[in-house]
Amino acid sequence: MELIDLVLTVCLTANPGKCRIEHLYFESRGSTVQCMLLAPPEIAKWSAEHPALKVVRWKCEYPKRERDI
Repeated sequence: MELIDLVLTVCLTANPGKCRIEHLYFESRGSTVQCMLLAPPEIAKWSAEHPALKVVRWKCEYPKRERDI
């Protein structure tokens, strides 16, 4: 199974200068473009589960091989 990585840059709502990277992994459906089309509902779901954080940037990429998932 090939995975795709939805990479979110998230910042604290109370402190917008304090940011971090979050990774959401999904089964690849063919391309990063497909990921980009399917990402907004997943981002909205993640945001609802993490109300203290705000997604300020996101992108889709294939995970690096050496990264543990």
